[in-house]
Amino acid sequence: MPPFTVLHVCMGNICRSPMAERLLLLAVRERLGRHGADPARSDELVHSHSAGTGGWHAGEEMNPPAARQVTARGGDVAGFAARKLRSDLIDAADLVLTATADQQEYVVALRPDAAARTFVLGEFGRLLGLVDAAALPPVEATPDAVHARGVALVAAADAARQGASPLPTDDLDDPWGRGDQCFSRVADEIEETVHPLASVLLP
Repeated sequence: MPPFTVLHVCMGNICRSPMAERLLLLAVRERLGRHGADPARSDELVHSHSAGTGGWHAGEEMNPPAARQVTARGGDVAGFAARKLRSDLIDAADLVLTATADQQEYVVALRPDAAARTFVLGEFGRLLGLVDAAALPPVEATPDAVHARGVALVAAADAARQGASPLPTDDLDDPWGRGDQCFSRVADEIEETVHPLASVLLP
């Protein structure tokens, strides 16, 4: 049921998945602004959150260079706290986007029934280009319409991959400890998927 729920997964939940969480939310808010709708309604339409396969950083804030990337792009880092991935988070997600193929395998091992809605982030970005958006349910800035369109989009992306494995280039590099330039590149790669995703949900 609404909102359309996207769960982002990386290793420690302080760098890649928090950036993806907040950059998707920013992209949805920007789309709503273009629709003339209240960007504050974004949470009613899309729930973007994240977790890590490991719990070492549970309760911590976003890694500072990751937070800098989010805020520099117009996003908000307030209220973020890292957490370990749990089965119930996967069960409640309409779409699971992992930073790497290893993490995708981890999610599917934990919840095999989530395989059809779990993708490496870069893989999902590639597959979006193969989906016929005109065949998806109609666009409206309402929770039910966005949820229906999102669920249909995920099913179409799963059909488009036809059981193929992700490509090595689909993985996001782990930028931890590698400086702002690396974080900027990874944030750019995240935006290459989350912007098209937002634009399909709310064209």
